[in-house]
Amino acid sequence: MKLATQPTVKTLGDYAYQAIQKHVKKTWKWEKLVKKDEDPEALHQMRVGMRRLRTAVTSFELALDMPKPISDKNIGKIARRLGNLRDLDVLKESLENNYQPNLPRKEQESLRIAFAALAKQREDVLSSVQKTFKDEFYKSLKDALEKWLDKPSYQPLASIPIQRVLPDLLLPEVSNFLLHPGWLIGTQLVESEIKIQNNWEPEKIEQQLTKEGAILHSLRKEAKRIRYQMELFTDLYGESYAAYMTEVKNIQEILGTMQDSAVLTDWLTNVFKSEIKTELPTLATLLTENRYQSWQQWQPLQERYLKTETRHSLHLTILHPLSGVIN
Repeated sequence: MKLATQPTVKTLGDYAYQAIQKHVKKTWKWEKLVKKDEDPEALHQMRVGMRRLRTAVTSFELALDMPKPISDKNIGKIARRLGNLRDLDVLKESLENNYQPNLPRKEQESLRIAFAALAKQREDVLSSVQKTFKDEFYKSLKDALEKWLDKPSYQPLASIPIQRVLPDLLLPEVSNFLLHPGWLIGTQLVESEIKIQNNWEPEKIEQQLTKEGAILHSLRKEAKRIRYQMELFTDLYGESYAAYMTEVKNIQEILGTMQDSAVLTDWLTNVFKSEIKTELPTLATLLTENRYQSWQQWQPLQERYLKTETRHSLHLTILHPLSGVIN
């Protein structure tokens, strides 16, 4: 006869350990390939893994007792260096796949200058990444994570059942996301109501992005941050939560496309030491059209998340995790 066993309720500490273990394993799985610099996907995966590890460490820091090398600063430094290299790969892929085939022969030939400059820049950034793997702070971080996972140490808060504190973990980040000034770009206040400015011509959108593009990029990073945090707890929520995660991901990707196009424009302007309308008029037009289309995709989501009902519904979803989730 089998004895009935009491199910174990998962604690905040359980979730912290599982998240950190998962992302440590996934991140360093790609290290050898990144060192060899033979697979762009390996670099992408390691960069994402490092960012997710950073989210896990910072999200659970109130429940963890970790050695000094495991810090937001150290993880962020590695993520940024990997990101600088990955950004150049994305830029090259975008030029080669999305734009070069659609350019006249003269502009395709002009792009050789850009590709040569990109290759040189990438060599310098790759050198920085290779140096990172040899730096003491990198080795100390890896060693500290390995030791902590082997013998984890926690703060008293870690013993509390996860569902009791989960909304308190998520809601501050949700509030930062919803209160970001990027939501108000391209709007005006009419009798206490926020109105979206629709039907803008491409030229007007370009002016707005030139002036406010950095704020939208900041909102994109906030969307990425809350998305990564929400993904730590997908098994504790239902369909509404999953739907919000999908929308946050869409916001991140649309704003990312807009930002990538702006970065490419600025980079090419720097390479050619002139407005790209002069050197690459067809490419300049394609980039403007790309930003225009992204703006059209962005506005419906912007309008939805400026509505009181949407914001309240997201808060209520976070406040009510599924009941009875056990280990």
